[in-house]
Amino acid sequence: MTDNAQKLGLIAGNRKFPLLFSEAARKKGYYIVAAAIKKETLPKLKNYVDKIFWLNLSDFSRLFEIFKNEGVSKVVMAGQVSPRRLFSKEIARNEELKNMLSSIKDKRAETIFAAIAQKLKGRGFELLDSTVFVGEHLPKKGVLTSGQPDASTSEDVAFGLELAKAVANLGIGQSVAVRDKAIVAVEALEGTDNLIRRAGKLVRGGIVVVKVSKPDQDMRFDIPVVGLNTVKNLIKAGAKCLAIEADKTLFIDEVQSIMLADKYGLSIVAV
Repeated sequence: MTDNAQKLGLIAGNRKFPLLFSEAARKKGYYIVAAAIKKETLPKLKNYVDKIFWLNLSDFSRLFEIFKNEGVSKVVMAGQVSPRRLFSKEIARNEELKNMLSSIKDKRAETIFAAIAQKLKGRGFELLDSTVFVGEHLPKKGVLTSGQPDASTSEDVAFGLELAKAVANLGIGQSVAVRDKAIVAVEALEGTDNLIRRAGKLVRGGIVVVKVSKPDQDMRFDIPVVGLNTVKNLIKAGAKCLAIEADKTLFIDEVQSIMLADKYGLSIVAV
């Protein structure tokens, strides 16, 4: 670590977002101290950060101690934790986490993350926008693939967009699947990949999946994310289009994803 390198704390969840963030932040000269979650965070994150601490959910309270001891004052949350773990015995083993979850009005993702943000603030930490160093991975409005959606697909995108925004506003989920202006599936606790699988089984192809942010999206956490796994699942489900919200959806492995989508005739649009 150089003398003028600024430290950043990273609360790292699952999949590639923590890796993408860490790589971008280190290129900017930041020293990354990661709190990684066992059974969630990719093990190779250790190669992308300067220091890493592996925690169970039951070790939640150690977050504050770790960051304080490491001289961290600014923190980023990247990646999620599987929602099913909210119902695990791990929660009961940490009194602070258990009390926090029992005190909030509901257990929607944004409510939980907002409560964690308040905890961090109360301990003197500033939670930053999670996209602070990865803005180039937020696609602008337009068709991202070489394949253009046809008229009926565009109509399904418009139909799904309105529905997805309504669902997101209620805090139910961020994605919907539609076909021929019919609602096939709505995302809830299971996540987007499982929504795609379920929709594909229900109608056996031809679906349009729309993924959006919440109307009052807090960019510090729970932002919409898509990537190569999303595209692979869409192809398996026989989907014809993925629509994401422009400027607010993180697209990981965009180049590889678009190449694969083009190969299988899947159109991807940012709306």
